[in-house]
Amino acid sequence: MSTTTDTARLHQRVAAADWTQLAEELDTYGCALTPRLLTPAQCARVAGLYERDERFRSTIDMARHRFGSGQYRYFTHDLPEPVAELRAALYPRLLTIARDWAERLGRPAPWPDSLEKWLAMCHEAGQERSAQILLRYGPGDWNALHRDVFGDMLFPLQVVIGLDAYGTDYTGGEFLLVEQRPRAQSRGTTTVLQQGHGLIFTTRDRPVATKRGWSAGVMRHGVSTVRSGRRHALGLVFHDAT
Repeated sequence: MSTTTDTARLHQRVAAADWTQLAEELDTYGCALTPRLLTPAQCARVAGLYERDERFRSTIDMARHRFGSGQYRYFTHDLPEPVAELRAALYPRLLTIARDWAERLGRPAPWPDSLEKWLAMCHEAGQERSAQILLRYGPGDWNALHRDVFGDMLFPLQVVIGLDAYGTDYTGGEFLLVEQRPRAQSRGTTTVLQQGHGLIFTTRDRPVATKRGWSAGVMRHGVSTVRSGRRHALGLVFHDAT
């Protein structure tokens, strides 16, 4: 169970990150690694929720839907405290970047200062289901390249938190990000997700400077094949699903 002290420390960890550097890395690569946000004990508690059916609204078998191989579960709106607090702490930091990207791309920036108000807007538009996920991969599992777009109400950034120790609990399973470049070959980026650290990445695209100004660089993400062990990850999405 999280305490007031745990919550305060979590917010402090988020605030202590170098957000100027993270924004620069997002501009350059479409993703950026944060410092450790969750302790190993917190990671173990979140990963352990996977067996508690009452915490989830649905379970997705990736092979059945041809999304890859492995499973993930959508949390209900009754999020456990570390998940809810992480989401609340990250939203205002990511909001600044999201508004900057929207300005460069000439797009609307409908996101209010409050996460609660933004989610209320999602619900009014018919996107009422929780999109927070807990993922589990075993040997041979992987996730196909995709984008997490669930409707018109979209937040352009999301975060995945590693819950297991890379190289000890599992091998393989690197995070993949592929950018589709106009009139050129696609560019791929791989990232090892260390336990407790977060990876911020674009939901669908990022601003790319061109001779004619800014254009949208389309990006998709996935996970490479897990070679051994078991890999859990927490996915934080800042819009709800239809």
